[in-house]
Amino acid sequence: MDQKAIIRAVCISERKGEQKHPVDSILMCPHHGIAGDAHAGNWHRQISLLAKESVDRLQEKVPFPLYPGAFAENILCEGIQLSALPVGTRLRIGTALCEVTQIGKECHADCAIRRQAGDCVMPREGIFAVVLEAGNAKAGDEIRVIDETA
Repeated sequence: MDQKAIIRAVCISERKGEQKHPVDSILMCPHHGIAGDAHAGNWHRQISLLAKESVDRLQEKVPFPLYPGAFAENILCEGIQLSALPVGTRLRIGTALCEVTQIGKECHADCAIRRQAGDCVMPREGIFAVVLEAGNAKAGDEIRVIDETA
């Protein structure tokens, strides 16, 4: 089954603790993550992804707009249920090859979006990946499941 999604936004933050903001494009570097992003480094959560569908469900419950990057996601996409992808799944994100390393995460105590919205979808529905092969991505590019190793 050919699973793919469309990237709706790519986001970075220059410093940890700041909300991510959309940029025109991102450069993903092997064993590092996104060039210029504060969360890049040689660890298992180099890139974070969140489905627009997850954000849309929460948007229905809050009276203020939820912009791309609000949940500290690097990539906001539409078309794949990300949280259903098993760890080890390989994804072609734009021209980069990445591998899913973690589904969800523990939300830190001072989560700004949780304070504002009363909920945060990233701990339940966000995923994290490492970069295996360098590449670029921008809004409008595809994310394609290459190998689902469940």
